[in-house]
Amino acid sequence: MISYQLEAEISIKEFQSILEESGLARRRPMDDLNLLERMISGSNLLVTARAEGQLVGLLRGISDHCYRSFIADLAVSKSHQHQGIGRQLLKIAREQAPEARLILFSAEDVLPFYEKIGFHLHERCYQLKAGEELL
Repeated sequence: MISYQLEAEISIKEFQSILEESGLARRRPMDDLNLLERMISGSNLLVTARAEGQLVGLLRGISDHCYRSFIADLAVSKSHQHQGIGRQLLKIAREQAPEARLILFSAEDVLPFYEKIGFHLHERCYQLKAGEELL
């Protein structure tokens, strides 16, 4: 049985583990423990999925809870994927601010998942990566 909850914080060990187990680790700064800790502490939206207490899913985001909710990570352990956990984590995030727009930056290999559950590609999203200079 999977239990879902909002949590104020999770341990750095759990964060590292879910990133590894979901496959997101290859896109995250796993060698910088300080940065990973700051990623967690700077998030004000943590929705977790647990199986017998073990973290099997995580939605990490930043939200003003009224206008915009930015989803930074949606991670589900590979052993628990294709069971609706990611969709449920997003649903709970949506329930926290039903009037807010959910925005996320997707990895290429999961585009079909987001499109299947109703997300739309936004053509006016821009990014300035760390180390790139603002002109």
